Amino acid sequence: MSYKTGWIIVSLFLFASQVTQAGEFWAFPADAPAPEYGNLLINRTSEKNGQKPAIFSHWLHRTKFTCRVCHFELEFNMKVNTTEITEKTNQAGLHCGAASCHDGKAAFGHQEPHCKKCHSGDKTGGSEKFNELASRLPRSPFGNHIDWDAAMKKGLINPVHYIAIKPPEDIEYKEKLVLDAGWTNIPPAVFSHKQHIQWLDCNNCHPDIFNIKKKTTEHFEMVRILNGEFCGVCHMTVAFPMNNCQPCHPGIRRK
Repeated sequence: MSYKTGWIIVSLFLFASQVTQAGEFWAFPADAPAPEYGNLLINRTSEKNGQKPAIFSHWLHRTKFTCRVCHFELEFNMKVNTTEITEKTNQAGLHCGAASCHDGKAAFGHQEPHCKKCHSGDKTGGSEKFNELASRLPRSPFGNHIDWDAAMKKGLINPVHYIAIKPPEDIEYKEKLVLDAGWTNIPPAVFSHKQHIQWLDCNNCHPDIFNIKKKTTEHFEMVRILNGEFCGVCHMTVAFPMNNCQPCHPGIRRK
């Protein structure tokens, strides 16, 4: 065997080992059951005021609204329990109480007997409704086990992109970024603006999560992503989790 041939075999072995053992090397959180993935308990002030935490189900709302509606128009921060939501603000038509949301017309309001529908303190409910929804949408092996992009493309869901503040024109930014992984034998990550802009507004990511002025990927370390920074703001809690490398690193080939 020549030196060159031997080096190629060793490189391929290392590549396969890195891909196969990625889940062992990185501290991926345990998978939540599909109906619970993306469910959050909002408890910034609930228990302080004698109420159980409020449940918010992303999969339920995603069939009706894109991420942009809540995280831009309604001014919810990306990180749970960092937005000052109170019953007073809801009653005033802000946050969950906005028009076209839980205003008592489009959906149930903030009066008795509706309080316990949200303030249950339990993020495991709704499995029957979830299973009915999942049965008619394209499947995915991770997260909710629903391929939301495919569901939108096929017209199986048609979430609205705005409720009051209509952008001056539809966003058509299609730039695709190729980000060097910085690891030997690990192919680059590919980020599609076109895919993300279906759900998000530019300012959901820029400049707070990704500062485009820096124009560098040196600090996009996997350990930081898994700690909830950068892509990990969404892709460990709501969007598909990262215990599958291939959606982001399409050059990876598994056995």
